[in-house]
Amino acid sequence: MIKKLLKKLGLVLLLAFIIAQFFGPEKNEGDIASVNVFLEDTNPPEDVKLILKNACFDCHSDHTRYPWYNNITPVNYWLADHIRHGKGDFNVSKWSEYSDKKKDHKLEELAEEVEERHMPLTSYTWTHGDAKLTDKQIEAVEAWVKTARIKYAFQKDAE
Repeated sequence: MIKKLLKKLGLVLLLAFIIAQFFGPEKNEGDIASVNVFLEDTNPPEDVKLILKNACFDCHSDHTRYPWYNNITPVNYWLADHIRHGKGDFNVSKWSEYSDKKKDHKLEELAEEVEERHMPLTSYTWTHGDAKLTDKQIEAVEAWVKTARIKYAFQKDAE
């Protein structure tokens, strides 16, 4: 009796899983060119541009490079939630909409999150090995942020 019930329950769950594969959250597939204003405005060196591309832009811009496993429900909802939160905290594609004060603050937060190794998320680096930052890469990001923030500090003072 219980064996029969478990079999039916398993079948129902399998069917639900299969049907769920036909549904998924909206993808974050904007144009990668949306990060250009941020890159031009903050002028990171080439090594930092590569770090930003590999470790930041998937969750903090309007363009995400999706891994193969994003096609599996419920994983795709989990990833979509991470991206939504990431863009909510800091979206480089919206850089031109930020005030100078906000730009300065976001860069300060970026450096802090990277220095404290809160970003990129560990769950992201599990499948994106090139996003796991070395001490040297963290130092490069911090040096770039320090230089980029000078511009906004002067512009804030002028306001």
